[in-house]
Amino acid sequence: MFDELITVTFTLFAVIDIIGSIPLLISLKEKMGGIKELRATLISGVFMIVFLFIGERFLGIMGVDVKSFAVGGSIVIFILGLEMVLGVEFFKPDAEPGSGTVVPIAFPLIAGSGTLTTIISIRANFSETLILAGILINLIFVFIVLKSLNYIARLLGTGGLTAVRKFFGVVLLAIAVKIFTTNVTGLFK
Repeated sequence: MFDELITVTFTLFAVIDIIGSIPLLISLKEKMGGIKELRATLISGVFMIVFLFIGERFLGIMGVDVKSFAVGGSIVIFILGLEMVLGVEFFKPDAEPGSGTVVPIAFPLIAGSGTLTTIISIRANFSETLILAGILINLIFVFIVLKSLNYIARLLGTGGLTAVRKFFGVVLLAIAVKIFTTNVTGLFK
């Protein structure tokens, strides 16, 4: 169970990519005159937790099963991993920086489509309790990072931030392949 918790936590950590978002977060912090760290963390947590518990029902209303969503989600996660490794932007952000702590920081930066897709995708392989614990662990880390943006940026430097982002991109690619192979066979039965 501990290994599964590590897997879920690390998967969400890689998708949320709070470390890779530090340059953008620093820029937004300067433009907005500060970030309400606790508010951004709590709102993104609410998005993730609500989606964890009602996301599957929402999919059911649309006629999509969890395995199909997991396969689709694995493709999105794979593309996010490619973005991180290759430095190419496939998904264009459409939020304006002036809109505040909720948009774009809590959503879509922290609890964006990739994170929500991942939550539903990993539900096919892990329990809600494990995923909830993984979300909470990540929210603690998100809050710590938001509180210490300037220190982290000075510590890692530009090269360090790039290396961390690429490392988590490779991890995401591997996770996407695993989610895909675990769920794709269930679609052909």
